[in-house]
Amino acid sequence: MSIMKTNRKVYVTAFCGISIAVNIVLGIITSALGIPLYLDTLGTVLVAALVGPLPGAVVGALTNIITGLMYSVTDIPFCLVSIAVALIVGFAVKKFKFTLPVAIILGLVLSVVCPVIGTPIGIFVYGGLNGSFSDVLVMGLVQSGQSIFAASFLRNIASNLIDKVGTLVIAWAIVKWLPMSIMQNFKKEK
Repeated sequence: MSIMKTNRKVYVTAFCGISIAVNIVLGIITSALGIPLYLDTLGTVLVAALVGPLPGAVVGALTNIITGLMYSVTDIPFCLVSIAVALIVGFAVKKFKFTLPVAIILGLVLSVVCPVIGTPIGIFVYGGLNGSFSDVLVMGLVQSGQSIFAASFLRNIASNLIDKVGTLVIAWAIVKWLPMSIMQNFKKEK
């Protein structure tokens, strides 16, 4: 095995570990601040965009598993959402260049895909409520005749529009401004 290949593996492994930590720390900070931009998939998106969809999926899954073990095992099933984020971003970036328009489109796509996957999990785990102020909206919609799924789904789409588009735009900006010396560590040896 060549030195370059070994160095790349070490670099990518370290980057994946740091990305898991970034997901967890940003999730904790944004939750404590109560802002709708969660950023708890930023590390997942960066790994998926720079390294590939499968490493991104591992980062996403491990983030949810670790937070589940640290705080509440009910977080673990949401790893399916993180895996979907990584696969969609990773495969899209492989096919298209990671430009600002692509980042925004991916954010919009994920704003729907994530609630499609996460809403049934949230209903099963939490009864459709998440303990935030937006539960008032969910309960209002339910009392007006909407199903708990429809009410939760609408709330989740609204919050994901801000979060996923914001996360993808931030990830694009980070990738755009990464120095070439760092970017070269993500290139596969031919």
